[in-house]
Amino acid sequence: MKPIDAFLSLLIPGLILLHLLVAPYTKVEESFNIQATHDIATYGLPTSDIPVRFQAAYDHFSFPGAVPRTFVGALVLAALSRPVYSLAGIQYAQFVVRAVLGLFNTVCLLKYKNGLEKAFGQNVGRWYVVLQAAQFHVIYYASRTLPNMFAFGLTTLAFYHFLPLAGPGQLAQEKKRQQRGICLLVFAGVVFRSEVAVLLFTQLLYLLVQGRISIRTILSAGVIGGVFALASTIVVDSYFWQKPIWPELWGFYYNAVQGKSADWGTSPFLYYFTSLLPKLLLNPVILALLIPTAFALPSTRYSSMGFIIPSLAFVAIYSLQPHKEARFIIYVVPPLTAAASLSASYIWTRRTKGILYRLGSLLLVASILGSLAASTGMLLISSLNYPGGEALSHLHTILRRTPWPETSAENEIANIDIHMDVLSCMTGVTRFQEIPWRGLNQDSFPIINGRPTALHYDKTEDEDVLLRPEFWEQHDYALMENPGKAIGKWEIVSTVFAYAGIEFLRPGDGSSFSEIMERVYAANNITVDHDGRETAPDSQDVKDAVENSADLELGKVDGDEKRSIANLKARLRAEEMDRFGTFNLLRDTVRLGTGGWWVGPRMEPKIRILKRVKS
Repeated sequence: MKPIDAFLSLLIPGLILLHLLVAPYTKVEESFNIQATHDIATYGLPTSDIPVRFQAAYDHFSFPGAVPRTFVGALVLAALSRPVYSLAGIQYAQFVVRAVLGLFNTVCLLKYKNGLEKAFGQNVGRWYVVLQAAQFHVIYYASRTLPNMFAFGLTTLAFYHFLPLAGPGQLAQEKKRQQRGICLLVFAGVVFRSEVAVLLFTQLLYLLVQGRISIRTILSAGVIGGVFALASTIVVDSYFWQKPIWPELWGFYYNAVQGKSADWGTSPFLYYFTSLLPKLLLNPVILALLIPTAFALPSTRYSSMGFIIPSLAFVAIYSLQPHKEARFIIYVVPPLTAAASLSASYIWTRRTKGILYRLGSLLLVASILGSLAASTGMLLISSLNYPGGEALSHLHTILRRTPWPETSAENEIANIDIHMDVLSCMTGVTRFQEIPWRGLNQDSFPIINGRPTALHYDKTEDEDVLLRPEFWEQHDYALMENPGKAIGKWEIVSTVFAYAGIEFLRPGDGSSFSEIMERVYAANNITVDHDGRETAPDSQDVKDAVENSADLELGKVDGDEKRSIANLKARLRAEEMDRFGTFNLLRDTVRLGTGGWWVGPRMEPKIRILKRVKS
């Protein structure tokens, strides 16, 4: 293998793992599968008192969601991930789970790339990898436990099996591959995402029209794949939901037949073509130049039609569904990128034969570098969108640094109750983040600051319950978007910032790093005693802190007090640097070089970490 091919083979898995490292938390759309994977890996599969044990431990019984989801993907992920993170450590469990899914999708993408090389030549496979790696969404979502990304690997493998075989006498082998492709698409549609049925229809219709497949092949493979898929989902999911169920049929009826998906917003018919598809492909040269060129060139027209027509037909038909999201059509990215790689290879191999080819080659390289830069920016912005995960992680750090009261017994088991509000749970909090404890033996409890500790995590959403003072009295900490909803006396011990849009700053505008730190200082409401010890503030403390801060700016405080306030703010700056301050410092550094100009993400306080003030 040449060095360039070894590098390209490692490029996609390396980028997927890099995206996972930079953005390790999950959003609400991923929550069912990540929670289900945790529960299966942690609590196992009960064989007796099943409903009782599910009710006591499994997340889906407490938070079932609008429609039931399949456990098939989570079951496989748990089986593959558990042995790995048992060796690596429980703290790496969520990373391992997502890495396993990401590497599965990596294998599928590289398998597709190898198929392109066999069918159309090595240069086409190389250009496919380069173009695919420079796109943001597939790389970013590859490790995310969305049902679409379980289906994505299967649809990509199916597309591999639909690739033409080079050389004569391949009819029998091509038939077997087509049968495998049909089975994979049927399984993906029956188990994970029903819209794959539309993709199956457009792909098979195109092959039928081209005379490359027979009705008999379609029916035999469809029946085999359908029976296996139905048996898998009904057996697995009826066990976990404790009733006979086919979850994806339920979801199809709820979203498509009843039209409930429109409750999440609707978009115009052409929205996929005018907005989401260009975002998925990212590189504008793919849609504007490479795909039209592949369609126009006689040498690539027939091959590119097999990629382009079924994919765009699927997008057109699915555009009839009013609720539109990029993840619903992400399956067409590999074949459309493959079509683009045909013309990219054609242009690149002729770069020495004329000025147009030379300019086209330069445009290709420039567009890929530009797409990589844009993808990097999108990754950095996306990583700022998980304040819930950041908040719970930071709370655990706070707990490890907080000394226990001197009056408490050293070996006494400490109980800490943590409430997490809706925004926290929607933006990164998962069960994998919880510090686990099992059993009543003291040795089974995690040691925090030298003491065995049982942490209890609460996700209550019921508004009536949240209005009861006695509910809040049982909690020690809370992660809150709106601290005012926490009844009783609470102090803000930290504030987590998150992405809040794009800001455009001109010379002289505010929002500098130091001003952000002033907001952190005020939001955290931390005061300092005369001997330098930090204490929880009451209303007068907060008032004094604000007045002292203003006096400091006017030079009205003495040396000791000035140093005390300055030291506190320096510590706050250091703490915030660990999480979001690095971004702010980078922005101010750029503004120094641009004379004060800046265009980039704006950070705002999203979640406060509260500690209950006990009498």
